[in-house]
Amino acid sequence: MECNINQKGRLARLYTGIIAIVFGIALALLTYLSVIPATLGWLAVTGSIFGGAFAIFEARKGWCVVRAVGIKTPL
Repeated sequence: MECNINQKGRLARLYTGIIAIVFGIALALLTYLSVIPATLGWLAVTGSIFGGAFAIFEARKGWCVVRAVGIKTPL
């Protein structure tokens, strides 16, 4: 995993990761309060938090999985 994104891309992934984790926590609260059905809610919580954590990992390492497979991204 060598660095394949610049500072602007790293910041974009960091902010996206933080927002995804906060969204996952909000979804967890809504699921816990039974506003969202449990099966769908906990699946969405897991996906959001995992995705956010992975985006933060990408920002920390300076590496983007999408760019690593050859897809050009605008940042």
